[in-house]
Amino acid sequence: MTDFDYDLFTIGAGSGGVRGSRMAASYGAKVAVAEEYRVGGTCVIRGCVPKKLFVYASAFSSSFQEAAGFGWSVGESTFDWQTLLTNKDTEIDRLNKVYIKNLNASGVEIIQDRAIIKDQHTVYLVDQNRDVTAKHILIAVGAWPYVDPAMPGAEHVISSNEAFHLGKLPKSIVINGGGYIAVEFAGIFNGLGVETTLVYRRDEILRGFDDDIRAMLHEAMEDRGIKIITNSTFEKIEKQGDTLSSTLSNGDVLETGLVMFATGRVPKTQDLGLENAGVTLGKNGEVIVDAQSKTNIDHIYAVGDVTDRAALTPVAIREGAAFAETVFNNSPLAVDHKLIPTAVFSQPEIGTIGLTEAEARAEHGDIDIYKSAYRPMKATLSGKQERSFMKIIVHPKTDIVLGVHILGPDAGEMVQCLGIAVKMGATKADFDATMAVHPTAAEELVTMREKWQPATAAE
Repeated sequence: MTDFDYDLFTIGAGSGGVRGSRMAASYGAKVAVAEEYRVGGTCVIRGCVPKKLFVYASAFSSSFQEAAGFGWSVGESTFDWQTLLTNKDTEIDRLNKVYIKNLNASGVEIIQDRAIIKDQHTVYLVDQNRDVTAKHILIAVGAWPYVDPAMPGAEHVISSNEAFHLGKLPKSIVINGGGYIAVEFAGIFNGLGVETTLVYRRDEILRGFDDDIRAMLHEAMEDRGIKIITNSTFEKIEKQGDTLSSTLSNGDVLETGLVMFATGRVPKTQDLGLENAGVTLGKNGEVIVDAQSKTNIDHIYAVGDVTDRAALTPVAIREGAAFAETVFNNSPLAVDHKLIPTAVFSQPEIGTIGLTEAEARAEHGDIDIYKSAYRPMKATLSGKQERSFMKIIVHPKTDIVLGVHILGPDAGEMVQCLGIAVKMGATKADFDATMAVHPTAAEELVTMREKWQPATAAE
């Protein structure tokens, strides 16, 4: 007979919380999960899934233009924002029901309520005004878009959360940020016919990605009609009727219908009551955990974006599974956060795994670089001038592939498969020994033979 109401109480029914809860229940634990909004979390409800649907929608404008070169007369086309919203919401509702069904089938109790930690074994349910106790607590509340409240006019700004529910599309938008969310939404709005400006405080977009990829995406975005302003920040935003006036640090004043901030996300630990249990937090409010996702309190764990390790849905899922294995199946498991393949659904798309060139040089000194920039086969008839790019970084002594970076159609699909090879320690010789699949873009990865040499000063 247990002294607690539950063996596991999970706060947050997103990707990590759901996986950890279901697996714990499969090992015989009595499990409940509290969710104050909708089951499915950021990815399903207001993140990866609706964003990818919006990317698909925005790409049709380019596809219609390209079709002419292949003999198609598309004719006049129109776009209806409300149709996209309705169909997107229908799909999100379906996925929400699937998550609920799977939790119920696993024997996990779902509690639609806000949960606050009261002490090391007690959780307070706000709407129900009652306490529950648990032998173990799992924190899986994710992260939240950050907008600096001290900036004058911050109340006029939307985040990615609101971008999925706009009543109508603006004629123009300015997006603040240079990370993957910012560049993805810039591509979305631009593709849907919105005059789009991107403002970033540093000298180049996508900090942390390979420099060649960053520069080429910047160029491609501008070629598609997106205005990019770097080395500038927002000083104030003023509302003037239906127009928002944004004053930048470089002196520019941008008049647009909408302002969106994509300036990072912060762990959603505020007012969660973690201090009541003595759980240690980091400087950004993240829950500090060890390799097994355990906090400084032995029976309190945390997974996903709230830990600020690698803010990616598959990572949260893997962490949730490892938690359940460790705690409820007596099989200690730590997630390897190295060599995580990543996609950016910008337009054009990015797929990347491993070290950037700068990281590789800092870590290993001399490295071998292989590059290929080319016009995709489809563009030969469509007339599109945009180029794709691939880059392989290799250790010169061991021949091990340290990183692969791709810009172009289906880059995300390619890097998922590449991730297996790079994770296994594949060498450049292994790539070279693999037969090409022709005609494909991916064949470039196994046909690059000449090492890239930087241009000399004389050149």
